[in-house]
Amino acid sequence: MTATAAYAKPLPKWTAWSRPFWEGARRHELLIQRCGACHRAVFFPKVFCPHCLSRGLGWERASGRGTIYSFTVVRNNPPSPFLGDVPFVIAIIELEEGVRLMSNVIECDPEALRCGQAVEVVFEDVTSEVSLPKFRRR
Repeated sequence: MTATAAYAKPLPKWTAWSRPFWEGARRHELLIQRCGACHRAVFFPKVFCPHCLSRGLGWERASGRGTIYSFTVVRNNPPSPFLGDVPFVIAIIELEEGVRLMSNVIECDPEALRCGQAVEVVFEDVTSEVSLPKFRRR
C-alpha cells in the first residue's frame, strides 16, 4: 500500500524501545522481541522480559501469519478521523510466534469474519516515515 498525501489520523508515538519495531514496519517487516534468557516471544516492545525480567531482549522478524483471536466491528461513533472508515474491524491477532497484537483486519466483509480465521500482515504506508501493520484474511 502506498502513502497518502495527507494522513489526518493519529500516528504512533515511538519510544527508544519501540523504535526497532516501527523501523521494521517502515521496511514492511513485522518484528517482535525474543528474550535471550527464557527464549519466549514478547510483544508489545518492552525494556525487559515480562516472563523472566531479563533485559536481554533481541529483535527478530515474525512470520506475519496468525489467526484472529478476537475482534469487533466499529459501525458508528468512531473518533472523528475514522468516520470515513466505518465499518472497520479492530482485532486481536495471535501470531504464529505466540504473541498477540491489536490491529485492523482490512480488505474483508466484516460479517464474514470469525475468531480463528487465518490472517497475514500487510503494511499501509501512511507517511514517508510510518507504515502501519494491518492484517487480511489468507
